Formats: sequence, structure tokens, C-alpha cells
Amino acid sequence: MLRYLSKSLLLLVFSVVLLCVLYPLVLWVIGQTFFNSQANGSILLGPDGKPVGSRLIAQPFTKDEYFHPRPSAASYDASASSSSSLAPSNYALRDRVARALGPVMKYRSGTKAGESVAPDIEDWFKKDMYKGRPHIVAQWADQHNSLAQAWVTSDPTHEAYVNDWAKAHPDLVRKWSEENPSTTQPKAIDLAVMFFKNFSEINPGKFISVVTHKRADGKEQTTLQPVHEGADIQSTFCLMWLEEHPDVDLEDVPGDMVMTSASGLDPHITLQNAWYQLDRVASKWAVSLRRNPADVRKEIEQILRDNTWAPWGGLAGEKFVNTLEVNLAVHKKYGAP
Repeated sequence: MLRYLSKSLLLLVFSVVLLCVLYPLVLWVIGQTFFNSQANGSILLGPDGKPVGSRLIAQPFTKDEYFHPRPSAASYDASASSSSSLAPSNYALRDRVARALGPVMKYRSGTKAGESVAPDIEDWFKKDMYKGRPHIVAQWADQHNSLAQAWVTSDPTHEAYVNDWAKAHPDLVRKWSEENPSTTQPKAIDLAVMFFKNFSEINPGKFISVVTHKRADGKEQTTLQPVHEGADIQSTFCLMWLEEHPDVDLEDVPGDMVMTSASGLDPHITLQNAWYQLDRVASKWAVSLRRNPADVRKEIEQILRDNTWAPWGGLAGEKFVNTLEVNLAVHKKYGAP
């Protein structure tokens, strides 16, 4: 009996040592020796030598000086990889795509061929008329409650702004409570539609956006203020503008510029997408550096070429660039914006 038990114990020890010690140790040695970067997360370092991210996961670049990745259904959160799974008929998807298109769309033909559509969206918005009725913002909030509520919850400053409005308009809050007796203590998200309706009446042709200005001490301060132009208007009301201009002839936009990947984390964009963004990136850097735009554009073009790759060494498939690698190369050449 003891003989069989001892053999079983020896076999157990041998199995544990082999599978739980030797096997992981061999894999660790091989990984650290031959695949060091991949084994440690494919981490990229910034100019200061500190880790800035993984070349496998996209990051939300938003400044005009940098190339932007494709949209993410997971908010670029590596622990929540997912696609949106929204159908083409879903208004939330069409709105998200339109928001991405607003600041970048260009006319294909006519007297404005090649020009940006964004200024015309702003001019249309300032007139404050949609389908023959006034108050575009009020109509937007009334027709798409979820979008108005999403605006409130998207940023703590937005929620605070609506709460301050509620304190200044107790009569309207009381009216909302009377119309919704099941909610005795309405929150900012509950008041979103009424807030935008009231805002639109007081501020026709304007929306709420972050405005940066210098204080008396020279420091910059950001506040929410009514505005009649800017990226928020170009993106938020692009879909309504398109609905009022169904026959406008626009340039095609690279699909990966407005559609998410299956993982929601893909850091790569097509070279076509990068070329589409090149004018914005180069012109912004030219202003920042006070240099000739043509010279800056040529330098950034070379950065794109140096960082372009395709499957099978370019023998098949689309050409891509990694947004983090390209932006690091731009940052290394020009410094911080």
C-alpha cells in the first residue's frame, strides 16, 4: 500500500515541477530572450524614456496636431474590448458617424470643390431654423432624448452646469416634476431635454461648448459657454444638416475614419485615412512652429512613409500606419504642441 502511495506522490511532485515550474520557466526564458517586446506587452517609450502605451492598443488622440485613431466602441479600454453591434438603421450609430464626419467633410464638386463643409454647417446653425421651425437645439434634444442625456453624463462639468441651471430655474424644475410625478427629485440627466429647450430659447443659434481663456494672472481657464461655431457644433449637428441638404455632393471618407473595429482597440488606420488627416496635422504644426506649411507637410509625409506597413511585406492587403508610433515620431521631431 505504501509502495503505491509513494509512487503516486512522486508522480504528483514530478508533474507539478514539470508543468508548474519547468514549463513556465522555459517559456519565460524563450519569451524574454527572443520575443522580449511582445512578451512584455509591446510597450512603446516616449522621448523621455517612459512607457506611453502599447503598439497593440489604440489611444484617444484628439489634438489637431496628431493623427487620430479610428473610433472605439470600447472607449479605448483594453479591459472592455468590444464592437458596437449597432445596425445601420440605428440612430445612435448614424449620429456617431456624422459626428466624426462633421469637422472633416469636403465638397466633391461645384464652386466649393475641395473646401470644408464645416463652415457651412456653422452658418446654417446660426440661422437657427430646422425644417422651417426655429430653435435647432431644442428640436435636437426633443427628437433625440438619449443624445441630450448623453451630453449631460459625458462630462462632470456638463452635469454641474445643468445642476446650476436647475437651481436658477426652480419654476421649470417644478413644472418638470408635475409632468413626471413618479420622480420627486429629478437629477441633471432627467432635466436634459427641458434644459436644452430653455437654453435654445435664451440663446438662439448657439450651443454649449468648452471655451479656454486667460485669467488676470495669465493662467488658462476653461469654462462652458454658449458658442455659435466650433467643432462641437460641426459634429453634433452634422446629421441634421445632412438631412436638410440631401443632394449635396461630398467627397468619400475612408471607412476606418468613422467606423469602429471589431475589437474597438485597433491602433492601426489605413494609409488613406492618414493622408486624409495630413492637411489638418501639417497646417496645425506649421502654425505652431511658424514655418512654411509646405515644408512641414513634406516632413510629416516622410514620417508616414517611414511608418507604413502592409501584410506579407506589402505583397498583399491594405497599407497601414500605427497611430501611436506615427504620433510618437511626430512628437520626437517637433516636441510638444
